Amino acid sequence: MERTREQQFECTEGDWQPTAHGHLLGDVLQRQRLVRGKDVLELGAGVGNHTVLLVRGGARHVVATEITEERLETTRHNVERLCGKDAPVEYRVADWLRTTGKFDLVVTNPPFAKSGKRNRRYFLDKLILDSFRRLKPEGELLFVQSSMADLNLSIQMMLRNGYEPRILAQREEPWREYYFEDPRFLLEAEEVEGGYDERDGQRFEILSVLHGRLRSWSPPAFAH
Repeated sequence: MERTREQQFECTEGDWQPTAHGHLLGDVLQRQRLVRGKDVLELGAGVGNHTVLLVRGGARHVVATEITEERLETTRHNVERLCGKDAPVEYRVADWLRTTGKFDLVVTNPPFAKSGKRNRRYFLDKLILDSFRRLKPEGELLFVQSSMADLNLSIQMMLRNGYEPRILAQREEPWREYYFEDPRFLLEAEEVEGGYDERDGQRFEILSVLHGRLRSWSPPAFAH
């Protein structure tokens, strides 16, 4: 395995390396006491950069998921190397929210620019719509997204689906080179009001970390 230069996490060629999105989410996990004593579900653990922070932040138990056994092995390798083999982490191969259990907190950096879906917001939308299935009463949701994924839409969806949303951190970042390689992405970026800013010939997005607590609710007796 090779090491990433910024975080010194070891990875293989097919692994996703930490991005600006991941770094901002990591900063929030380090600064704010969000996980101590909690059962946490991490979707898309990648090289384990956030998994390590969840352990160091005092999470009671972490379920770290990835889409393939190979990617999950990278997560396991880095967590065991940096936190020890006794770290309270369970590793599961799972497709997004298709896993079991109830948790105090769901944490993720959802795919967007390279989501591989016709609807580029697919993973964001599924997260906000369906994460309640994996949360305990008054559980919490924590994720990061780009302004080009329409921050206002995410906030409105969270409100409609029972969350009390708040923005914990924001940071402006220059566009990544691969954004310019996808013609459809360029067209979609123009359709989002306030999706990006352009100065001196350079484009910038705003990254936001959103947190939401699920409000208590009981469906009426006649509900399907």
